[in-house]
Amino acid sequence: MRAGVSNQSARVSWPRRIGRIAWRVALVLVLIPVVLVPVYRFVPPVSTLMAFEFVARGGNVQRTWEPLDRIAPVLAISVMMSEDGQFCSHHGVDWNELGKVLDTQEARQRGASTIAMQSAKNLFLWPSRSYLRKSVEMPIALYGDFVWGKRREMEIYLNIVEWGPGIFGAEAAARAYFNRGASALTANQAALLAAALPNPIERDPAHPSAGMRSIAGTIAARAREAGAYIDCLYPKGPL
Repeated sequence: MRAGVSNQSARVSWPRRIGRIAWRVALVLVLIPVVLVPVYRFVPPVSTLMAFEFVARGGNVQRTWEPLDRIAPVLAISVMMSEDGQFCSHHGVDWNELGKVLDTQEARQRGASTIAMQSAKNLFLWPSRSYLRKSVEMPIALYGDFVWGKRREMEIYLNIVEWGPGIFGAEAAARAYFNRGASALTANQAALLAAALPNPIERDPAHPSAGMRSIAGTIAARAREAGAYIDCLYPKGPL
């Protein structure tokens, strides 16, 4: 009888143990961004993808952190107009854009991701698309936008985003593709880098296809006409 009771208790306890482990894992996953987002306001962060690539490539990863003031303004503007046109007007999540594309194929392809959401994904989450990831991504994006402010948010994004296999950040990308620093990028080069971001593994800014050049031309035109859209980054205009 005692053996039967013991076996039954063991069967009951396993689900509880699994539940406790799952709860603790979830708590840790929540606490990581809660703690690190304020730290990253002052400390250059390393993304999860960067860490993975560093291990997978045996340390062969390129990234040189550069402050926003040492990155050509035309790159920040081009990226903003390409990736998140309402960057200065929302608080991490563009609810209007999200609502417009929520039920469309475009939503499944783009995810209506803002720069804050992409930064949250790059820093803390996994790359595959899913509603679960998106549901975690949005609160982190709102938190990051609040803590960092727009200039730091853009600075982080431009320094952690992947621009090719093992190439992370604007400085590494500028040197890899154009043999110059991020501060010396031209408008055309900045537009090509921005055009590569949706698919940086397949798109080569140094050897763009006709389609990529066309996209870059559109981005460059939007950057030239950005006007008040860039006020949160350059309130006195790009220097």
